[in-house]
This record gives sequence, structure tokens and C-alpha cells, in this order.
Amino acid sequence: MRYRAEASSVEGFVQQLACCYLTHGYWFYVTGWIPQGKDAQAVDEKLIRKYGIDVSESTRARRKRAGQANLQYLRHGRLFVILATKGEHRFFVDEAKMVRDFRRVPLKFAGYSISVRRGGRTREGKQDGRMHAHVQIERQRFQQETAYLLQFARQREPDRIQRELSLVPFEPYAPVRRQMLSLLRTVNRERKRAGLGEIPPTVLRLRRRVVKPFDPRPVHNVPAVQSAGTLSL
Repeated sequence: MRYRAEASSVEGFVQQLACCYLTHGYWFYVTGWIPQGKDAQAVDEKLIRKYGIDVSESTRARRKRAGQANLQYLRHGRLFVILATKGEHRFFVDEAKMVRDFRRVPLKFAGYSISVRRGGRTREGKQDGRMHAHVQIERQRFQQETAYLLQFARQREPDRIQRELSLVPFEPYAPVRRQMLSLLRTVNRERKRAGLGEIPPTVLRLRRRVVKPFDPRPVHNVPAVQSAGTLSL
């Protein structure tokens, strides 16, 4: 099977990154933009071939046992990211000045902030020492969403604010759910001051949609990635 590199949607890009790559230790990364006029698929193939990314799972296992790094490649639109596990690889030499660590520098993409963090408390109340993918709404974007939605908080009829809350365009990963519930509490405090009824949490979408990241469908334009360290081609 040909190596699948192009995510067809923002949701698919974030899901593949967080749920498939970060959870398997691909914590080191560089990002890059493919200029207009360049063939994106040709660039994909060039980088995949350069770093030996398209290999079998058995080869990845052998590399890991030998202390070598494994790599993955993912693109949406003109933005691509090359990810690596810890270990030896020419990638760390060639991109030494550009490599970032998800544990220290989040990837900011399409309003999301994607990082790797240590877990909190388990259901049993114990500290979770494992590292987990952490997907939340980027701080500035969350502040913008809050400011926008507060415009409608004092409207007597709740239909508009309920509709706007339901249309916030972020998949409800656990950190996003916490942010949205916090936003709703802020809205309800404003409504309470105005003597208006509360908006119920049922207006929020709290279950994440699982998508097929590589489904062939039209690619949406995405805003510029905000992370430091971006390759130029």
C-alpha cells in the first residue's frame, strides 16, 4: 500500500497527528510550507524518500531496537509536518536548527494547539505519569471565541447563543470540552447578571467525530501554522 501522506481535512490532520503519531512517541517535528506553483505530491514523495519514511512495521521495529529513530510525514493543503521518535537519524542532523519537541513547543494549526503533556489524575485518584497527546483551542483563538459569544449572552431569547455555541468549529477532545464548558459558564454568569435563564450544556457537542483522515475529498484552506521553526522549500 502506498504511504498515505495527505490528510483531506483539518479534522483528519489533527486526528492522525494526535491519535496515531503522538501516542506512539513521534514527539519531535519540523513544519514546512509548499510554495504555490510547486507540485505538493512531488514534494511529499521527495521528503518521504529522502528520510526513508515509507517502510514496513517490521523495519520500524528493527530500527527501534537498534536505537534508531522512525519518522512519519503528514500534509494538509500546503502545510506539512515531519515527525520523529527519539533515536539516531540523519533527520536530526539535517534539520538540527528547526526540530521542535511537542512536549515543549505546541504545534499551532487552524486554531488548535497540539502538544504532549503528562497525564493528570486517574479515575482511582492516582497521578498518571504517562505522556498523552493534548489537543486544545489555541489561547488567542479561545479568547476570540469567548469575546464573540459574549455579544449574544444578554439576548433574551437564547436561540442565537445556543446556535453559535453549537457551531464552534473545534472537535471536542477532552481539553476542548473543558474549554467549551468553561466558556458556557462564562456566558451563563453574564446571563445571570442580566436576570436571564441559563443555557444548558446540552447545546454543546461533547462527543468527537471520528473521521477517515485520508478520504479523498476537497482540501480546505488553512490559516498559517504559528509554530516556530518552519522549513522553506
